[in-house]
Amino acid sequence: MIRLEDTSGGAVSAAIAAERHRMGSPTTGMVLTLLIMADEESQSDATSAAVTAARQHPMRIVTLIPRPEGKTTRLDAEIMVGGDEGPGEVAVLRLRGQLAEHANSVAVPLLLPDTPVVAFWPGAAPSVPSDDLIGRHAQRRITDAAMAADPIAELQVRRTGYIPGDTDLAWARLTPWRSVLASVFDQEVGPVSAIVVSGEQANPSIPLLAAWLGSALTAPVEIRLDEGPGLTSVILTTPAGPIAIHRPDGRSATLSRPRVPDSIVAIPRRDLAALVSEELRRLDPDDCYANTLAALGTAP
Repeated sequence: MIRLEDTSGGAVSAAIAAERHRMGSPTTGMVLTLLIMADEESQSDATSAAVTAARQHPMRIVTLIPRPEGKTTRLDAEIMVGGDEGPGEVAVLRLRGQLAEHANSVAVPLLLPDTPVVAFWPGAAPSVPSDDLIGRHAQRRITDAAMAADPIAELQVRRTGYIPGDTDLAWARLTPWRSVLASVFDQEVGPVSAIVVSGEQANPSIPLLAAWLGSALTAPVEIRLDEGPGLTSVILTTPAGPIAIHRPDGRSATLSRPRVPDSIVAIPRRDLAALVSEELRRLDPDDCYANTLAALGTAP
């Protein structure tokens, strides 16, 4: 680890290049720059998750930690390149004093040329990420409604401020559920007349899944709250009988269908690294997420 105190974005970039040259790999091969806007509480987990994701998506990770308290204006940096940190480059930057309000001026010298930029807010996020000083540089902007003080209300903030390129980890957490539910319709099941989605209170993935199902199947949706963990069940009412997925333990689920023996399907609750890695697989706008947010706005 290289530590720089009272430095600048340009000096950090030069230090990364020098370390790459020392290691004999001046050509980085990075595919993107990930800008993480975090506080001290969330920065460690977010940076560690990004480092793990870098094993699939070699990238430069720049974690920006605003520290506005105090009168001293300075930038302190910790730099890690390759080695145990994987194929990526990591710069953890603490922006102290008035510099905390100018994260973009620090980040710009560190952006890799001719590669996409992704912005990630693991904690509190701006109401319109694309208008944020960091978000303006990014083709893809990742938030996490689950970390808001009121996660359900945060979904409405995400809907109102949505611009193509936005996404939220509450949506990524639904990928295994959506895959299993979509597979149910590989066979003819007839029209769905009612939907029940169950899970723990204040989990933003629940209303997102309800909105997605209600919009896709044009059927009324009821949300039932329980002790969790996370999403626990989905029940679809069909002419032949109910189709149900029950996941009481957060790991595996039982899929029940009319005239078919029950089966066990894996729907594990995934860690932050897996969610970030999934989001980095696509850098184009997620139209399905956009449509689901729109449907969420019209839900009763």
